[in-house]
Amino acid sequence: MRALTIDAHGGLDQLRYRTDLPRPTPGPGEVRVRVRAAALNRLDLWVLGGIPGVSIRPPWIVGADACGAVDQLGKGVTDLADGDQVMINPGWVADGSDPDDEPTAMGYGILGEHYPGTLAEYLVVPARCCRVVPASLDPAAAAAATLVGLTAWRMVVSRARVEPGDDVLIWGIGGGVALAALAICKSIGACTWVTSSSDDKLARAAALGADVCLNHAAVDVGKEVRRRTAKRGVSVVIDSVGTATWGASLAALGRNGRLVTCGGTSGAMVETDVRRLFWNQWTLMGSTMGSQREFSAVVAAVVDGRLRVPIDLVVPLDAGHTGYERLASGAQFGKVVIRVAE
Repeated sequence: MRALTIDAHGGLDQLRYRTDLPRPTPGPGEVRVRVRAAALNRLDLWVLGGIPGVSIRPPWIVGADACGAVDQLGKGVTDLADGDQVMINPGWVADGSDPDDEPTAMGYGILGEHYPGTLAEYLVVPARCCRVVPASLDPAAAAAATLVGLTAWRMVVSRARVEPGDDVLIWGIGGGVALAALAICKSIGACTWVTSSSDDKLARAAALGADVCLNHAAVDVGKEVRRRTAKRGVSVVIDSVGTATWGASLAALGRNGRLVTCGGTSGAMVETDVRRLFWNQWTLMGSTMGSQREFSAVVAAVVDGRLRVPIDLVVPLDAGHTGYERLASGAQFGKVVIRVAE
């Protein structure tokens, strides 16, 4: 079996394309999927560099996103059939104790981080993590929307409860989660404010429907939002940047506002003036991944066209190193997709 693997943590030089791995076999309640397309996430760079408390067993297969065709059914699986094209929920509870696989449950893990990943010809997952999608759906588009779509859905819909007419500030447009959040917010009917340090990315976001585009390298985002809203501020902030943006996020947030974060790419430690927190009656929330119920909603949105995540680059599996380089550069607009099989 062909796969992209690592034997140890470190830089891009640790990535290794292999052709000699054994084909996995599904156990009871599991299915084997022949992967057609996979996609990269910021998580893959963190796994490569090493995540505290997470260990790997070489040769470790990387990747969290996948779309493919069911290839073999494990014992007891009756709701899937050989050849079904499926999108795969990348996270679940290992012992099956939480049937909805809530990411807050003990024992929750993610493909490529806690379980062998998706950048391989074949992948074994619990059948409950598979959703059948039309054969006409482009596997690259399906893979691109999986992890980031699930993450953004939980942030926007389940946690922040964005409603029509809300003003939503989304940091770092161009990244997968930010682009998925933009699509979901637009489908709800919210007014979207997006930021980037690239005017080109902002222009492309405007073409996707972003209502207000701010270059955060040229303006103070908090002050600019206040100026444009007559000091009212926005209803919701989607922040995955952390240290570098936290102050501006709070400066932009209006009274009764909700801030939801799923990461800290610029740093993990932030400061909050508790007096502003209680006076403005803010709600500050964390969010990560999503449940089986939320994944079903994401898949429905992908199938009916409400959720499309732009694709920046498609490379074959044996050129996966190139995909990692593109992701690490930060220059991408959308997802880097790995074409595993036709």
